[in-house]
Amino acid sequence: MANLGRILLVEDDPKDVELTLTALDEYNLANEVVVTHNGEEALDYLHCRGPFATRSNENPAVLLLDLKLPKVDGLEVLQQIRAAEKLELIPVVVLTSSHEEKDMVASYKLGVNAYVVKPVDFHEFVNAVKELGVFWGVINEPPPGSLGKTSRL
Repeated sequence: MANLGRILLVEDDPKDVELTLTALDEYNLANEVVVTHNGEEALDYLHCRGPFATRSNENPAVLLLDLKLPKVDGLEVLQQIRAAEKLELIPVVVLTSSHEEKDMVASYKLGVNAYVVKPVDFHEFVNAVKELGVFWGVINEPPPGSLGKTSRL
């Protein structure tokens, strides 16, 4: 199975972080997963500022984004990503427990690439993450010039 480039996981629930990392690792879908625990930290990472000021400026291959986040919520993170020329083409997958239609509609209006409601069952969750990884890492072709050559591993 081909590996994705760097994945940015924005998730405040430690159990969901652990499940997602387990699923990606189990299927060898990521060489590197960066975890941020709130929207502000995610934006700092994406804009290479604060504790991430010295990271390489390559965009992640895909961003897995929860909506219900502390400090800056997921919809605001998505809005800021789509408004920033350097970030606007990053594939963003909302991975949330929200079944609310207003959240789904708002996400798509802001340009999300996919909206996935987290399954409660462990095996279903692992399979959902595996399928996301296969799609974004193997099947999907990123927009030309959106990712540096070294981002896709």
